[in-house]
Amino acid sequence: MSNSGSNRKLLGKLLVIAVMMFGFGYALIPVYKHLCEVLGLNLIDGKPQEVAKNSQVDMSREITVELVSNVQGTLRFRATQNSVTVHPGEMTTVVYEVVNSVDRTVKAQAVPSYTPMEVTPHFKKVECFCFKEQTLKPKEARQMPVVFFIDPAVPKSVKTVTLSYTFIEAGGLGNQTAAN
Repeated sequence: MSNSGSNRKLLGKLLVIAVMMFGFGYALIPVYKHLCEVLGLNLIDGKPQEVAKNSQVDMSREITVELVSNVQGTLRFRATQNSVTVHPGEMTTVVYEVVNSVDRTVKAQAVPSYTPMEVTPHFKKVECFCFKEQTLKPKEARQMPVVFFIDPAVPKSVKTVTLSYTFIEAGGLGNQTAAN
């Protein structure tokens, strides 16, 4: 009986410890928020009050990025704007639109090119429809973003960049029917 009694006492102690640990973890949330306020981190609803600015952006320079689109095949393809002005290092999103105007599924791949050539290693795409082959159903229209930045190390002589995409139908796949 003494073994059973000591086991119950141990179980009771362990339950109290578990409840205390849960309470301590729960209490840390307001303590953390208060500590951030005291230290000047200014968290409001768990988020910083002021978002830090990207210090890599060169605000002293502007580069015009001209958006050009070409297509080989049955697709219609265009940029939704002709150009955008960016600062080197600034994250920018542009949108291209593609329309499959035929009654069959079309697979195509976008191929980018840049001018002047010296900008190529400095043009950094974070997200791009050109990373993979696109499959468009009959009569499907799609808007596709390109998220990029131009490395601040781009030569200072560069004032205008042309980003050109050629959308090419994948070879041998143009004969697919709408059922595919």
